[in-house]
Amino acid sequence: MLFIHQRIAAFSQLGVRLKNLLNDFKTGKIDAVFDDEVMQSALSNNSWFTKDNIHLMLDSIAEMLENSVLENILSDYPLLEKNQQTKTVAVIMAGNIPLVGFQDFLHVLLSGHRFLGKLSHQDRFLLPALAEMLIAIEPEFEDCISFTEQKISNFDAVIATGSDNSGRYFDYYFGKFPNLIRRNRHGVGILTGDESKASLQNLGMDVFSFFGLGCRNISTLFVPPNFNFEPLFKAFEGFSAVAEHSKYFNNYEYSKAIFLVNGVQHLDNGFVLIRQAEDFGSPVAVLHYQVYDELKNLKEVLNLNQSKIQCVVSDNGWYAGSYPFGRAQFPGLTDYADGMDTIHFLLGLSS
Repeated sequence: MLFIHQRIAAFSQLGVRLKNLLNDFKTGKIDAVFDDEVMQSALSNNSWFTKDNIHLMLDSIAEMLENSVLENILSDYPLLEKNQQTKTVAVIMAGNIPLVGFQDFLHVLLSGHRFLGKLSHQDRFLLPALAEMLIAIEPEFEDCISFTEQKISNFDAVIATGSDNSGRYFDYYFGKFPNLIRRNRHGVGILTGDESKASLQNLGMDVFSFFGLGCRNISTLFVPPNFNFEPLFKAFEGFSAVAEHSKYFNNYEYSKAIFLVNGVQHLDNGFVLIRQAEDFGSPVAVLHYQVYDELKNLKEVLNLNQSKIQCVVSDNGWYAGSYPFGRAQFPGLTDYADGMDTIHFLLGLSS
């Protein structure tokens, strides 16, 4: 059995390897971090995936695997240093963006359990390839990692991520097991009207990365009364390449047609539509906004809707508990999805 320091060392080395490979890609020494077969399989299997978005996720993962970050987790979870009674944890993964299940993969293995990954048909090549890198670094992980696209069996606990509808399905089928089930959540951005162009460009990363498909993508903006959207649109011009993606642009044209036919008031810059709406989730190529009068009212709205919000961003992270613009897709090691403490859940399986 691997002790916690061995597990941390292996993941830290994986992070270093990813950083080196990403640097080689950025300097033109290699064409992609994953070998050509894996990359082409991933891209052809899911037309929403792009090489740049895969590398963006790998950047986020490499940052999460910095040795100092991994070592610091021991102060928060001292039980990780003790030998745990190993359980098999089935992780049912979403496939909306590349490698979206990596954090669960990391947490399960750091906690000393066996990982059984139920792969989404939309993302079935990348995490197994990353797992092979990890096993090459620490061969003892081989007996702790397995993947399947079939019905899962022989497990002790479940972590599942999906929509509100699939969440009800998960509750029904996995209710008798220790479980951690996540549902729909969305990213929120807070604007004051005083942001610089550079700050708004960083916000564009949070809006347009992964074509807005991730639960951490910003889908709703909170703005003050009489907010001027023109500077925002100008800052977003650097992301116009999303319109070259056929599926994204089809979604844009579809929503635009619906708005025009139904007389929905909206703003349009040629590749994203902005409209006032109370829904926190927005369709692809659509950005919602809500107006707040003062900070007190904003806090009340956000507090009342905590169950709908995955993360909040603001300029330089001025709003308490928010990420700076441009950092929505770079969660920390213990920035848990849906606010559920995954490591605490996993350590509880051994008690």
